[in-house]
Amino acid sequence: MLDLVIKGATLVDGTGAPSTVSDVGIENGRIVAIGDRQEQASRVVDAEGMIVCPGFVDLHTHYDAQLFWDPAASPSPLHGVTTVLGGNCGFSLAPCGREDGEYLTKMMARVEGMPLAALESGLSWDWDGFGDWLSRLDSGIGVNAGFLVGHSAVRRVVMGDRAVGNAANDSEIEAMVALLDRGLSEGALGFSTSLAHTHHDGDGNPVPSRSAERRELIALASVVSKHPGTTVELIVPGALNGFSDDEVELMADISLAADRPVNWNVLGISAANPDGTAHQLEASTKAARRGAGVIALTLPHTMRLRLCFESGAILDGLPGWRDVLSLPKADKIAALSDREVRERLDRGAQSDEAGILKHLSVWKRLVLEETFSDSTAAYEGRSVGDVAKERGQEPFDALLDIVVEDGLRTGLRPPIPESEADWEMRAKAWLDPRTIVGGSDAGAHLDMMCGAIYSTSLLGDGVRERSLLSWEEAIHQLSDVPARFYGLRDRGRIAEGYWADIVVFDPERIGHLPERTRDDLPGGASRLYAEATGVQHVFVNGSEIVHEGAFTGELPGSLMRSGTDTDTVFASSVASEVLATS
Repeated sequence: MLDLVIKGATLVDGTGAPSTVSDVGIENGRIVAIGDRQEQASRVVDAEGMIVCPGFVDLHTHYDAQLFWDPAASPSPLHGVTTVLGGNCGFSLAPCGREDGEYLTKMMARVEGMPLAALESGLSWDWDGFGDWLSRLDSGIGVNAGFLVGHSAVRRVVMGDRAVGNAANDSEIEAMVALLDRGLSEGALGFSTSLAHTHHDGDGNPVPSRSAERRELIALASVVSKHPGTTVELIVPGALNGFSDDEVELMADISLAADRPVNWNVLGISAANPDGTAHQLEASTKAARRGAGVIALTLPHTMRLRLCFESGAILDGLPGWRDVLSLPKADKIAALSDREVRERLDRGAQSDEAGILKHLSVWKRLVLEETFSDSTAAYEGRSVGDVAKERGQEPFDALLDIVVEDGLRTGLRPPIPESEADWEMRAKAWLDPRTIVGGSDAGAHLDMMCGAIYSTSLLGDGVRERSLLSWEEAIHQLSDVPARFYGLRDRGRIAEGYWADIVVFDPERIGHLPERTRDDLPGGASRLYAEATGVQHVFVNGSEIVHEGAFTGELPGSLMRSGTDTDTVFASSVASEVLATS
């Protein structure tokens, strides 16, 4: 007798092949039979009218900390994600331990937008090295998870305070090489690093990895080549505004030193700047000509960031704003209520020194996305301009009055233009072998966004609403493509012998709900959270973790280790695929 049979669904197997109507039989966590004649089973799920497909693989998350207090990795599984990869951007918790815990905690809070109170309350920092840290997640997690060794963590352990702002000497590089080698031997899936100018630590200084010279980066990448089933993730400054020739060369050099493909995050796509997208993707083609693999992660939806005066993220980049927004809450409320302070803040925001952030100072255009008091509830979903006109105020005064009434928690959304041409251009990029759909950042930037919606956005907005891709191709991009890129063994497809990571969803309803604030983190901290629509069942290793849009409490996930749960993907194989279709 089988453990489970899913009957009567439209089966999309993840490979891109045409769908069929078929049953799926599961036993001992694996798929053992596909067809319309199944044995009897302990449980039968009637999925007629539904699509059954592989669970989705999210290559770029920051669930490293959250899994310690939220083993379900919420809300990603609500959106069909069954496998998450962490330790990205050079930011892993291990191999740092208690000695460096305070530094890492403040760095993660600053650079990845994780509430400091949650990190301080939710992490013990009592592990000894990367392998010991991994062992804490060996059981009792809801999803399959794997982690990279972060460069900033390695640098901090070896160099201490010297890690920030200083080049490493020969002995320090040798020590970093040994530490990375140990982490990979203990099961890390690879190495990650960041040179991005936007990445700062808790003191406002560049994160440790930004001080690395080329020889250090190449030495660390070379370690990866010695360990099967590993990969590399990196971010360079040009990821945001266009790669330089040196950056393209560096990405290729790192790929060749590791003999692995590297992925970078995140490719923004706009029909208003098609040349910019083409330039970024050309980096992959240039690398491929050298036998290197460079792949961009890209989101299916427009990045919609939430602003909030409570955290001050992004807003504190306006001239003269940081001192006010860094005040304790009561003092901040008093300052924002003061006429002279308001005038000074507005002048700074309107000045040319504001640079690219100056667009935020068109206060009337901001949308009051979420409010938090009875007196402001009627304004939710409306523009500041409309509300100011109704109240007989200037927009900036109306905005700050509402923010103060809400205890600083008001969620503000800058209007970001989006056209059907943008969606069509993104759809072309999803099918480009130089990209992978991903880059959610789920688990990070919790005050500004909920990246977990990326999969239901692709399926709901991209397929159900716009028919930009077939169901078969969209699911292929969310499951098999990222699984094969990381060499995940027996995952990413519905096939006999594969692990039963399975999603059952209603193609007429699939999508996501708006982001809303939840006060459910350790230390009383908050986060943005979005639920899904149309996701009926999610199974991990044959056990149901989501039932009709709610978590079941089951925790059947596996910790994935390099070489044991992954196969090696060589740089040349990715290069060949890029060149074959370019």
